[in-house]
Amino acid sequence: MLRKAVVQVNSYEEALNWIHSLLKFGIKPGLKRVEWLLKKTGNPETELSFIHIAGTNGKGSSVEYLRSIFNEAGFSVGTFTSPYLITFNERVSINGSPIKDEELLQYSRALKPLVEELTATPLGSPTEFEVITVISLLYFAEKKPDIVLFETGLGGLYDSTNVITPILSLITNIGYDHMGILGETIEEIAFQKAGIIKANVPVISTVEQEAAIEVIERKAVEMKSDSYFLKRDFDVLHQESTDNGEKFTYIGQENVKEEYVISMKGTHQIKNAGLAIAAIHHLRKSGRFTFSTSDIKNGLHDANWAGRFEKVSQSPDIIIDGAHNLQGVHALKQTLLNHYRSKKVYLLFAALHDKDYGHMMKELEEIVYEACFTTFDFPRAASAEMLLAESPFPNSSANSSWTEALDELRGRLNKEDVLIITGSLYFISEVRKTFKK
Repeated sequence: MLRKAVVQVNSYEEALNWIHSLLKFGIKPGLKRVEWLLKKTGNPETELSFIHIAGTNGKGSSVEYLRSIFNEAGFSVGTFTSPYLITFNERVSINGSPIKDEELLQYSRALKPLVEELTATPLGSPTEFEVITVISLLYFAEKKPDIVLFETGLGGLYDSTNVITPILSLITNIGYDHMGILGETIEEIAFQKAGIIKANVPVISTVEQEAAIEVIERKAVEMKSDSYFLKRDFDVLHQESTDNGEKFTYIGQENVKEEYVISMKGTHQIKNAGLAIAAIHHLRKSGRFTFSTSDIKNGLHDANWAGRFEKVSQSPDIIIDGAHNLQGVHALKQTLLNHYRSKKVYLLFAALHDKDYGHMMKELEEIVYEACFTTFDFPRAASAEMLLAESPFPNSSANSSWTEALDELRGRLNKEDVLIITGSLYFISEVRKTFKK
C-alpha cells in the first residue's frame, strides 16, 4: 500500500517542480533504486501485463500503432513514453488520455517521503525518470488497463523500465545515439537494448544490422526466448507514397500477405507498423487477445504520433519532425524526397550540444535550399552560433530567437515551398505549442 504522509507538495505545479528537481541527478544506470521504491509501494508492476519496447528510433511510433490497434479491438491500453510534446502528463496515459493533474499530485505526495528516505541510503537519490517510472506503475496498477506498452528511456539493460516482466519484448532498431552511456559500437549498443529480453518471453525486432541481430539472437537463446526478425520471419514491402501516407504489404508467417495504409508519412514508418503487426499476430496466435483484420487495418490507419513528420501549417507546408540523431535525420531525408522532391526545402534547426549535429546537417545537405539555426530554452541546447559553425549549407544564418527565425523564414516562403523544423524533440515540442495556439 502507498504510504500516507503530509509533505510539501500541495499543488500540481509543486509536484512537477519536485519531479523536475530530480533532473540534477542526471542519468544513473541501474535498477536498485526503482526496485527499492517498488518494494516499498507493494510491487505494483506484478499486477500488470506489459509489452516492453526498446530501440534507438521508432519506439514512440510503434507504441502508437499498437495502442491504436488495441483500442480499435476494444482493449484499454496504458502507455509510458518519453519525452513529451505538449504536457508532462502525456508520458503516462491510458487510451491516449494523459494522467490527470490531481492524480500526478496524489502519487507525487505519496512518493516524496519515500524518495527522501531512499536518498538517505547508500543508493542515493533516484532520478526524475526513475520517479516517473514508479508513478506510472502505481497509476496503471490502480487503473488496470488490459495491456501496458512500456517504452524504455535509454538503452534497456540498466534502464529503470527493466524492472518489469513483459509478455512480449520489441526492439525497433539500433543506431549510434547516447554512445557515451550505451557503447561505441553497434554490438555494444545492441547488447544494452537486448537487456530487456526476459526468460521465455518472445522478442520481435526490426533490427537489420547483422552484428546487432547476432547479439540479440544470442541473448534470446540464452534466455530460452523465441526471436523473430524483419526480413527473416516477416517483412514489409513499400508500395506507394501518397499525400495521405504510405501503402505497403506485410508478409508474415504461414503465407500471410496483407495490404495496409498508414497515415504517418515515411518509409521508415512501415517498419514500425510492420513491427506492430508482427506483435499483434503473435499475441493473437498465443490466444491472449482477439483481433480482427479490420481492427489491425483501422488501427494502423488511424494511428497518429505528434511530432513525427507532422504538418502544422499548409500553403506553404510547414512540417515538424522529431529527428534528433543521424538515423532519424536519414529517415526524414527519405520522407522529404518521397513527398517533396520537387519543392524548395527550407530548414529551421536546433539541437542539443551533445548530439552529432554536424553529421545530422550533412545528411540534409543535398536537399536543403536555405537553413537557419536557432536555440531554445533547455539546459543542453546548443547555441545558434555553435550550429552555424558546422553548417554545410551555402545559404545559412543564425538567430538565437527561434520565434523570430520562424517568422523570417515564413516571410520568404512561397506557397509551393516547404519548411522543415527539426533537430530535437524538445525543440519541436516548443514549436508545436505555438502552432497549436
